[in-house]
Amino acid sequence: MDETLEFLARTLLVGAGATAVMDAWTLFIKRCFGTVPLDYAMVGRWIGHLPRGRFVHQAIARAAPVRGERAIGWGAHYAIGIAFAAMLLAIAGLEWARRPTVALPLVFGVLTVAAPFFVLQPALGAGIAASRTPRPGAARLRSLMTHASFGLGLALSAWLQSLVLRA
Repeated sequence: MDETLEFLARTLLVGAGATAVMDAWTLFIKRCFGTVPLDYAMVGRWIGHLPRGRFVHQAIARAAPVRGERAIGWGAHYAIGIAFAAMLLAIAGLEWARRPTVALPLVFGVLTVAAPFFVLQPALGAGIAASRTPRPGAARLRSLMTHASFGLGLALSAWLQSLVLRA
């Protein structure tokens, strides 16, 4: 298989798989502890307001709805997971994807928490690292755990794709 095509295939499989693992973790936490997860429709709403020049909102839930916001938000969620997987594969290389380990994707997954802490949460009105939420410490811990699950998902998905895509 051509290396570019291999990189793209492995990126897609690892990114979508890791994002699905993260979603499964979020669902588990919601069912066990009753936590309210991020509504990806609000992410879609935020994205829908970007072309209108609106990057930061006081409270995204009070912003005008955007047509198709739920689909936009979920699509962006998976696209971002795939983009993070591409970054990991660009750093680690195809050899890592062919024989994956756990430590690197776990650390990488935890580091991806910078995106919600410094971009998404402030843009949606929650402040830097959820500082404007009722329980910032709990929100930060949930974000870290969710992104750690993404890191484990990267490792698990890489292992599974290494079985499917033999080089």
